[in-house]
Amino acid sequence: MKNRKTALERITKETNINIDINLDGTGTSKIQIGIPFMEHMLEQVSKHGMFDIELNAKGDLHIDAHHTVEDVGIVLGQSFDKVLGNKMGITRFGSAYIPLDESLSRVVLDFSGRPGLEFNVKFPRSRVGEFDIDLLQEFFQGFVNHAKVTMHVDNLRGSNSHHIAETLFKAFGKALRMAVEIDNRQKDKIPSTKDTL
Repeated sequence: MKNRKTALERITKETNINIDINLDGTGTSKIQIGIPFMEHMLEQVSKHGMFDIELNAKGDLHIDAHHTVEDVGIVLGQSFDKVLGNKMGITRFGSAYIPLDESLSRVVLDFSGRPGLEFNVKFPRSRVGEFDIDLLQEFFQGFVNHAKVTMHVDNLRGSNSHHIAETLFKAFGKALRMAVEIDNRQKDKIPSTKDTL
């Protein structure tokens, strides 16, 4: 199995982002993006996906968090796309149900090469602390567009916006882990009848 690590930098007039990621890590993370709630969510992806992630972002937070959150999703998606390359040997599909107290969410994804997001989540509150909860959909949209993933994100039940968000990100991490695992029965094959993804 090849070394599944990469480092990327993305600089725009709105954000400056650096990421180092190891898909075959131990779940350690060092995330500094200036948005504590989003840092907490990304730590869930690292921990439950068993990805080592070092991520630093500086964005125009004096305006709001929108550009930073969306661009972090973009860079994370670009990282997965770069590391997986032609996707030879991966499981390709991943899914997870995750509960947290009263909340239950499901994430199902496919490294299909066809970006698409179905986001079926209603939050009881528009903010968690200072964080605009609507930005979570922007993060996932940025990710799927650049990872070239088809992904369904569904909250099945929940009454606490923080709990709902956390179940989404834990399920996202677990589903990613499943999808990028090497399948030893097809480790020299691309997981598609088309022989390309």
